[in-house]
Amino acid sequence: MKYIQGNPRNQAPLIPLSLEELIGAENEVRVIDLFVDSLPLADYGFKVDQGENGRPAYHPADL
Repeated sequence: MKYIQGNPRNQAPLIPLSLEELIGAENEVRVIDLFVDSLPLADYGFKVDQGENGRPAYHPADL
């Protein structure tokens, strides 16, 4: 039986691990991110209440 091979612990990845590492501190994307976070998503028809059942939902701003 084969198993999924993990990454070697002694090697650094070639790509950044997160968007925070990929996007510079002065990038305009950060302003857009702050703007989207400030929007009242419920006023635009997004469901913001999380249910009790199932897998945790994605944050509406990520969609």
